[in-house]
Amino acid sequence: MVHVSPALPVDRDVADALHQWLRCLMGERRLAAATHQAYASDLRMFLTFLARHCGGPVTLAMLAGLSAGDLRGFLAERRRSGVVARSIARQLAAIRSFQRHLAYAGRADLSAISLIRSPRLGKNLPRPIAVPSARALVAGDSLDDNASPWIRARDVAVLTLLYGGGLRISEALAITGRDDGARATTLRIHGKGGKARMIPLLPVINQAVAAYLALCPFVLAPDDVIFRGARGGPLKARLVQYAVERARFSLGLDASATPHALRHSFASHLLARGGDLRAIQELLGHASLSTTQIYTDVDSAHLLASYESAHPRARRA
Repeated sequence: MVHVSPALPVDRDVADALHQWLRCLMGERRLAAATHQAYASDLRMFLTFLARHCGGPVTLAMLAGLSAGDLRGFLAERRRSGVVARSIARQLAAIRSFQRHLAYAGRADLSAISLIRSPRLGKNLPRPIAVPSARALVAGDSLDDNASPWIRARDVAVLTLLYGGGLRISEALAITGRDDGARATTLRIHGKGGKARMIPLLPVINQAVAAYLALCPFVLAPDDVIFRGARGGPLKARLVQYAVERARFSLGLDASATPHALRHSFASHLLARGGDLRAIQELLGHASLSTTQIYTDVDSAHLLASYESAHPRARRA
């Protein structure tokens, strides 16, 4: 639960409404913890601005009488502070969500915020790793030569899960002994917002995880996460990122080759080989197909780049 700061310039009724909204976000809407915290921070910023703008603590009457000018003033201040469009769009979404919460209880009018459009967002296309490079990265030959054999096996197992199963790094590091099975064909993953999905376990994934567990020097209880750090604690994402940084340098890859890029590569390589977009959406755990459709843009961009570099009728500079 994210608590409202006692220094927040709001009256008791607004503070109570804010607590209720935050509980609703976590309980009913099941937002991911990071999104929940971001929305809470966004609302604090807006309420602080509104108190300064109106010259006193924010009341429900102020929120009920919110004007489009009030909202535009807040967004203009954020832009002057150098906040990027994507963050401004999220802040506006947080304000909309809170206002809808108040309107549902008959405490606000949505007419003002309905006049405000979210900023246009440019597409940030994922940057997948080429197939040969992804295979080389997952094979582990470019990982730290000085690492213990069990640590190398651990890193290979994690990277194989990212590329072979399309997992987020946080999802891979949350796998427990109960989830893992040497002959299992599927793995249940709990993704963002606690949403569960099933992914197929390719033999190469089972083999990589089994090889790591055979070498792991720590006794693991069924409820323990299986990937451990050098001292036995749960493995941190930063250590995996560091291992990939070293491997990236060895393979001559650019800075976009990150652990998360392996997840992008999983989706892009499936799509390039005729994978069904709906199936890829399920495998990635995307709530909306529009999120997955960005990979069609990646594939089109790749085809266009190939055409322009190889076709004799392509335009030359």
